[in-house]
Amino acid sequence: MSMQEELAAAAARLVVEEGMEYGAAKHKAARTLLRGQVRHGELPSNEEVEDAVREHLAIFHAETQPAELAALRQVALRWMERLAEFRPHVAGAVWRGTATRLSDVHLHLYCDDSKSAEIALLGRDVPYDVASATGPRGDPVDMLCLVDRGPELGEPVNVCLTILDTDDLRGALKPDARGRTWRGDAKALRQRLQAPAEE
Repeated sequence: MSMQEELAAAAARLVVEEGMEYGAAKHKAARTLLRGQVRHGELPSNEEVEDAVREHLAIFHAETQPAELAALRQVALRWMERLAEFRPHVAGAVWRGTATRLSDVHLHLYCDDSKSAEIALLGRDVPYDVASATGPRGDPVDMLCLVDRGPELGEPVNVCLTILDTDDLRGALKPDARGRTWRGDAKALRQRLQAPAEE
């Protein structure tokens, strides 16, 4: 096994067992395996980590993960319907099919006015915190973080709403090197819910 494969496998364990995001998991795996001596090009790509996550899930969580994924997709769809005016797209592990009960639900909202989503949440009496994320152009964008207490998983679920400019919607469905999209709209998510074995 190459060092990149080892790093991908170690990062995958952190993603699945601790609910870490890919970037943080890759760096933690590198600190552990390489004692922090990471050279350019040594970290695996997100796609390589995702492959390792899928393998880890198939070996250790095949009995529970599909139901957890379906539940998180239901949570995502509920919030996409509630925030339909912002053209929401689901992203991350919930869209890509690798989510577990430890995963956050990531939605991208496309707004003409970045404060309009906050105003919508306030109007619905939804408490949230404001954080920061990296936008598609590498610039910081607002991320609104809330807790969903719906019945799907029987425990609270973190929902992260990344606020993007309406113009960013044009590149939203650009696929990765393998032809898989990084996000999908409510219609596409409903299709995945009806055919969960697809992703």
